Formats: sequence, structure tokens, C-alpha cells
Amino acid sequence: MQESSIELNFLSLFSFLSFFIFLIIIKFSNKIANGLLIDDNFTKPQSFHDAPIPRCGGLASFVCFIIFFILHHYIFNHSYLDYAFIGFGLFLIGFIDDIKYNLSPKTRLALMIFVLSLGVSLFPLSLSQIDFIFLQNLLENKLFLNIFLTLCFLFVVNGANLVDGFNGLLSIHLIIINLILLYINLESKNLDYSVLIVSQIIILLVFTLFNFPKAKVFLGDSGAYLHGSITALNVINTDGLNNQISSFFFCILLFYLFFEVFFSFFRKLLLKRSPLKPDNIHLHMITYKFLKTKFQNKDCNYLNSIVINSSYLTLIIPALVLKENGLFCKFWFLFTLIIYVIFYFRLYRFTKNQINI
Repeated sequence: MQESSIELNFLSLFSFLSFFIFLIIIKFSNKIANGLLIDDNFTKPQSFHDAPIPRCGGLASFVCFIIFFILHHYIFNHSYLDYAFIGFGLFLIGFIDDIKYNLSPKTRLALMIFVLSLGVSLFPLSLSQIDFIFLQNLLENKLFLNIFLTLCFLFVVNGANLVDGFNGLLSIHLIIINLILLYINLESKNLDYSVLIVSQIIILLVFTLFNFPKAKVFLGDSGAYLHGSITALNVINTDGLNNQISSFFFCILLFYLFFEVFFSFFRKLLLKRSPLKPDNIHLHMITYKFLKTKFQNKDCNYLNSIVINSSYLTLIIPALVLKENGLFCKFWFLFTLIIYVIFYFRLYRFTKNQINI
């Protein structure tokens, strides 16, 4: 009971500190890096704002995580070195782009692969089980496991960066994922690890206060990479701590981030475009166009986030109830992908004449 009280007091203090860190960094964002963090480029395909907004949400999140790791190590004598190395390494890659030092897509991808492959090699990351026997056997090979984990990180991190662009879309999505992970770990009495997940939820909630429904700050590439990598680590570690849960449940949990990258890659190849360059026909973008049409050009930025995340949550709930049923989770994972494809093409046809393809 006393330990629980200490953890609650610690998280309360951390919530207070996180709020003021965001407040201070947002207030002085125009002075950080000589104002290079201000996003005033309204011509990008993924740009849906019409006023300069600071992209300092990643920097504020980075500072919050540093304080969390220091305080947590001091109070509970526990270090999350894997989180620090992978999360902060990817943060720095994104931050370089946030300060408008434009890395080419190939260079950025190469740097991400280097940091991730080094991280999964240095730290004892593993997957407890895979519901495909042939894949489970392959994962017993250390080299194959490291390559597989690196690819998993790449899909989740790039998916997080890809869907970021509308007020609350990514932050609310990651809050939902981490709340479900928190529920699973609390249910299985993994209380110590739950503190880490709660800390990320706190940071995301504080960010959302300043980003939704009206944006005063953006996460930027640094924030998307940082939170995407930490969420991926949360999923890997939760899988390791809960062997009774089907591995396909965690695939379902991450299906939107993963499939957005996978689907977009092959869609661009079919359209004879570079898979590494952004365009304006991702699912969240055509959903926005659809809502703008239905609501007669009103501001649907935040509404788009509500619609997508509500739809996602609706698809996740049945899998959460039957998360230990491997056969159900396999078929439900396939079902979620089919639903994505059906909705994408229906919305694409509806909005086709409004999008400059």
C-alpha cells in the first residue's frame, strides 16, 4: 500500500512538471533554434493548418521523458536504458528535420535503421511467442529476430509520423493504445512496468491539451518518432510479460500504424511514385476531404481525429475482450485490414474529384 502511494505521488508530481514544461517550451518556441521550430510551410501535401504553429511538442516530450527517467531512477532505482537509447536516438533524427535541416528520405531511413538495429542488438528485446509456428522457429535465430524487430519498429515509428498531421489524431491514437496496454498490465499485476506506461499517457494527455481541438503546438517528426518508438517498446514488453495473450492481438492493436505504411508503400508503387515521398491521399487525408464535403467546408480538422480514432476503438474492443483467443485474433486482424481497404477505396472514389492527384 505504501509503495502504491509513493507511485501515485510520483505520477502526480510528474503530471504537474510535464504541464509546465510544455507551457514554457511553447511560450518560448519562437526563440528556440532561432525560430526554426515554427511550422509556417502551408504548401506541404500533409499540411492542413493556415497559421504558424511551433513544432516543439517533440522537444517538450523529450524533456519530460528525461525528467521521468532521472526521477524514476532516483526514487525506484530502475533504469530504462533501452527506452532512452532507442527513443532519444530517433528523437534526434526527427529533431534535425524539425529545425529544417532537410534530410533526404533515404538518409533519414538509413539513420533510423542504424539506431534501431543497434538498439535491438544491445538490449535484450524479444518476442515471447508468435502464433505462426514457422515464424516462431525462425525467431529463435538471433540475427533474424533482430531484423524482424527492427522492421516492426520501422513500421510503427513511420506509421506514427505518417498519420500525424491533424489535431489530436496521433496523440489520441497513442493514448488509446497505451491505455489498453496499461489495462493489460494492471490486470496481470505488472504494477512497476505500468508506471512507465502511465508516464507516456501523461505526456500525451498534456500535449493533447495544447493540440486539440485547436492546435497551439505540433509534435513534429521528433515527437512522432519518440512516441512511436516508445509505444512500440511498450507493446514488445507487454507481450513479453503476458504470454497468455495472442500475438495477433498486438498486431490488431497496431494495425492502423502498421498498415498505413504498408498500404501506402504499395499504393505509391502502383501509382509510379516514390514510396519515400509524401502525398495527399492517405486515409486520414481523404477522410478529412469527405468530412469537409459533408459539413460544407467547415473546420473538420479535430472532427477527423475523432472519427478515425472512434472507428479504430470500435474495431479494437472485440479483440480486447477475446485477446487470449489466438484463432479469433488471427481472423479479426485480417478483418481489420479488409475494413481499412474497403473504406479507403470508397472514400477515395467519393473525394476523387476534390483531390489534386
